[in-house]
Amino acid sequence: MAIAPILSWEGLGLLQGSSSQSGGWLFQDINFSIGPRDRLALIGRNGAGKTTLMKLIGGSIDADRGKRSVQPGTRVVMLEQDPFFTGHDTLLDFALHGPDAPQRHEVEAIADQLGIDLSRAAHSASGGERRRAALARALASEPDLLLLDEPTNHLDLAAIEWLETWLQRYTGAFVTISHDRTFLERLTKATFWLDRGSLRRKDIGFGGYEAWMETIYAEEARAADKLDAKLKIEAHWLERGVTARRKRNQGRLAKLGEMRAQRAAMMTPQGAAKLALGTDDAKSKAVIVADKVAKNFGDRAIIKDFSLRITRGDRIGVVGANGTGKTTLLKLLTGELAPDSGTITLAKTLECVLIDQQRSLMAPEKRIREVLAEGGDWIDVRGSRKHIQGYLKDFLFDPGLVEARVGTLSGGERSRLMLAREFARNSNLLVLDEPTNDLDLETLDLLQDVIGDYDGTVLIVSHDRDFLDRTVTITIGLDGSGRVDVVAGGYADWDRMRKERQQGRPQSRPAAKTPVAASQATAAAAAPPPPRKTKLSYKDQRDFEMLPKTIETLDAKIARAEADLADPALYARDPARFAQMTAALDRLRAEKDAAELRWLDLAEQVEG
Repeated sequence: MAIAPILSWEGLGLLQGSSSQSGGWLFQDINFSIGPRDRLALIGRNGAGKTTLMKLIGGSIDADRGKRSVQPGTRVVMLEQDPFFTGHDTLLDFALHGPDAPQRHEVEAIADQLGIDLSRAAHSASGGERRRAALARALASEPDLLLLDEPTNHLDLAAIEWLETWLQRYTGAFVTISHDRTFLERLTKATFWLDRGSLRRKDIGFGGYEAWMETIYAEEARAADKLDAKLKIEAHWLERGVTARRKRNQGRLAKLGEMRAQRAAMMTPQGAAKLALGTDDAKSKAVIVADKVAKNFGDRAIIKDFSLRITRGDRIGVVGANGTGKTTLLKLLTGELAPDSGTITLAKTLECVLIDQQRSLMAPEKRIREVLAEGGDWIDVRGSRKHIQGYLKDFLFDPGLVEARVGTLSGGERSRLMLAREFARNSNLLVLDEPTNDLDLETLDLLQDVIGDYDGTVLIVSHDRDFLDRTVTITIGLDGSGRVDVVAGGYADWDRMRKERQQGRPQSRPAAKTPVAASQATAAAAAPPPPRKTKLSYKDQRDFEMLPKTIETLDAKIARAEADLADPALYARDPARFAQMTAALDRLRAEKDAAELRWLDLAEQVEG
């Protein structure tokens, strides 16, 4: 017997903006239902309308069409991404406001488990403190349907793990929007996919989403073969770009595994870099050297006896609970803060760019063209000139948005715009403070891609476990006691070492793994046997050997074409030639993408 849904929408339609200024339908003729025990991931690109759809589910905004039905007695509670704290003196006042406020003792019990002092003034509370207060209110409300919009934003690892445990025991239904792949994979059993104004549902958790998405796109591509080629390119450039990027990232994951293995060989079993034994080559590549560094605040030791040599090309992840000293460590490593003892030496040529998600620094009235190119058509990207529309494509924007104002963008789109602006600057050290907040999954793939191509050193503070496993070569873990652990590998490698220590087991020195292996790691340290390699046909073997040279040639052609297009007077002098050259450049890039994908396919066959 089928179980009756607790909430459903029939014929849901919503116009973009007001009806008099509408740019069309954001949603149209959407039908769906939610069961009493559903665990749903709501997936979609930034700007697709995920948060809007969640508010329609919760009933906090009205649709232009359709019928919302809720089973009598069903309590629907939403945790908003940016709760409104204005007008509340303390976090407790916020948690207990309104006619639907939960019981005070329930709120305080959950707040205690989350480690939040609800007497804290709301106006001075940090993002993490506000998020915990909002969580305490939502979870204490005893919801039958819980709507969670980016619930892990601003939470540290301990709070995320606590929330995962709570939701695993929770007997109601929930729908969650999240960029945290690990969170989604552990908790969800079904997926809503919001894509180009339509909503699909499949009863698989997030772990099966990407394979499902690729299947849908492949079916659409086959159907589109009958369309005009030019129209097909315009309609699907973004989808193909995402697919190609994900495929190229598979090759980068293997490269990252090699980098981790090299880094592991340079480190002692305790994790400290072999400072005294560095070769001349290693010294010449060192960009930051910390030697027996200590830092206290009053009587509390934040950093004790910390040593590490950071070399050019390292990707360093910094993890730990809130308040353990992650920001202090970043400030020490970048020279912003002096140690109490020990030394920190920075390379004289170090040029640092800090990306800390300060979207507020971009004035909402400014246009994208002004943010990226100071009102012009060209942007300098780390020493080379690119046309702004091409650069927007690189960051998954529709080039037609070049005149859009910042204030009209979603939170995720503003984050993506900020990344585009900051990655264009000349630098050899990137510092990223919680870079994954407000980004969708495709943009996370893009960010991994850009970091993988970056030829400098990267320092990343993040609570996104999967992102760290796919990105960093070294993980630095802080526990708040002053102890700093350094592990070659990602979050999973550090977490395994931490658990071994807690259980009193000897700490093995694990071989550095690829990010995919790390993200799926268990406590078992034994490595699987090497896969059997596949013998290629004569044609495939020739392609495998020749394609790297072909890609190198295409790179050179692309560089020459970009240099020709960098002439600021070209468009005004000969618009037709500018259009021809731009089209030719697009074809070269597409040819290079195809060559890279072909080589990666062959490489996978060779590696088994």
